[in-house]
Amino acid sequence: MFGKIKISDKIFWTGVNDRRKALFENIWPLPEGVCYNSYIIVDEKTALIDTVDFSAGRSFLDTVEKHLEGKTLDYLIINHMELDHTGEVSGLLKKYPEIKIVGNINTRRIFESYFGATSNFLDVGKGETIDLGYHRLGFVMTPWVHWPETMMTYDRTEKVLFSGDAFGTFGALNGGIFDDEIDFNFYEGEALRYYSNIVGKYSGMVQKAFAKLAGVEIKCICPTHGPVWRDNPKTIIDLYDRWSRYEADEGVVIVFASMYGNTENIADYIARKIAEAGVKNIRIHDVSKTHISYLIRDIWKYRGIILGSCSYNAEMFPAMEHLCREITHAGLKNRKSGIFGTFSWNGGGVKNLRKFAEDIKWEQVAEAVEFKGIPADGDYSKCDALAAAMAREINSKIP
Repeated sequence: MFGKIKISDKIFWTGVNDRRKALFENIWPLPEGVCYNSYIIVDEKTALIDTVDFSAGRSFLDTVEKHLEGKTLDYLIINHMELDHTGEVSGLLKKYPEIKIVGNINTRRIFESYFGATSNFLDVGKGETIDLGYHRLGFVMTPWVHWPETMMTYDRTEKVLFSGDAFGTFGALNGGIFDDEIDFNFYEGEALRYYSNIVGKYSGMVQKAFAKLAGVEIKCICPTHGPVWRDNPKTIIDLYDRWSRYEADEGVVIVFASMYGNTENIADYIARKIAEAGVKNIRIHDVSKTHISYLIRDIWKYRGIILGSCSYNAEMFPAMEHLCREITHAGLKNRKSGIFGTFSWNGGGVKNLRKFAEDIKWEQVAEAVEFKGIPADGDYSKCDALAAAMAREINSKIP
């Protein structure tokens, strides 16, 4: 479809775009689509690194055959067994029955559960290499980034890292395949949404992967999703390093749950006071309207988090409870928090939000704010205190 897209003289991109799928992993919205990246090395021996999702691979096998130019396919290297990267394995096995499947011991176990046992599986581990002729491939074990079998393949000859899902992003590739061909501002928000929702839970393992890559020269990063980083791979490396350390931008995210508008009005009031104090990056979300993946993204991005909930059957609002559960699941650390809410006949929202903040060990910058019914004009002093405390925590220049 695109012709041959070179990573180098013998390495080619063989990926596909998918703009039809509505939900990634049947959970995360894909308004900008997604791409599945695959790569082929055509040397004295040949190697395909990962495949693509079956639903998007209508011409994938033909593309591989064209790149081989009459050669057979010697190796299929599987960095990650998730089916959006192994969807074409069955087709490859039929077309190239002698192919060697390359992975680690955990790859083999998952592979056999999907495709059955094969005598052509080649286990590789730390320090092992495959010689293709000019290219010599090594392997970096990166378990739990973000499945137990994940690994990376490193071309020692040209310093190319095939990184699997690490350093990936949502979003189809709109003509530009490489980082020097795109405006990354278009992708950065989707890169963080991808990281925070797909990989973020395993941030500790991401840091361990960085430790294994310390001192390794990387001239190009080829992930399984998003652009190929041939010009400045340090851009995406630095972002992943920062995100996996739970570092954040100066700013405040306010997420509210409101049935009849009272809690929403308080959210707007607090946001206005924070803005008056000098904080510019403020995001307000209705937890019932905004998909949770965008909430998680912004909560990962900014240092200050203020959550507000009405009470619902003596608990917090169900959508807010869902959000708190997902944040806990992701294990996000190092955030400054504030809490507010309302009730009509019985509390529950604020009480449970406070327990959430205590359990996740987020510092609460001020006393929680709770109102029965609609607050009177003179009842907002605690909101003022919460806004002022949060503004000071976010911006050290605020007195």
